[in-house]
Amino acid sequence: MNQPISQIVMNALSSKIPIAYIDIRVFAHATEDVDKVLSAARSLLPTTLIDTVVFGKSNLTGHYGNPIILLEARIKEKNAVQAVFERVSSGLRILDKELLSSQIKQHFDRGNLYMRLDKQSAYLNEIKLYQTDPIHLRIHFRKHSLEEVIDACRKFGLLP
Repeated sequence: MNQPISQIVMNALSSKIPIAYIDIRVFAHATEDVDKVLSAARSLLPTTLIDTVVFGKSNLTGHYGNPIILLEARIKEKNAVQAVFERVSSGLRILDKELLSSQIKQHFDRGNLYMRLDKQSAYLNEIKLYQTDPIHLRIHFRKHSLEEVIDACRKFGLLP
């Protein structure tokens, strides 16, 4: 017997994403407001997790002696991982999803999917791929083959 499409979609969404953890890393340069950079990184989180995900701060020194602050968080709890993945998947524009899909081999290494997201857009609550001074996202999948990761990303809407 055929299931209605709405039931198939609900079954897919209710199943668990095969991700072990998600790392978020971003640099706040001396010319940037650290609170705004942190706000941009937190915009990748669903509102229910904004107060629970803790970003560590490390003070670094740039090549010319300039101060840099590294903000980073690792999300490991299953429901939180799924919520962040769904937030990024639903927020990423279709053109970025198509670009990611066409370049997936350059973004994948040993079970990790690497994405660079625009810090400025994130501050404005938009999720866009971007290469220069980005928010770094590492999604570590439990399944390590590229084909399995692509299938999971398609199933949950990160890839078209």
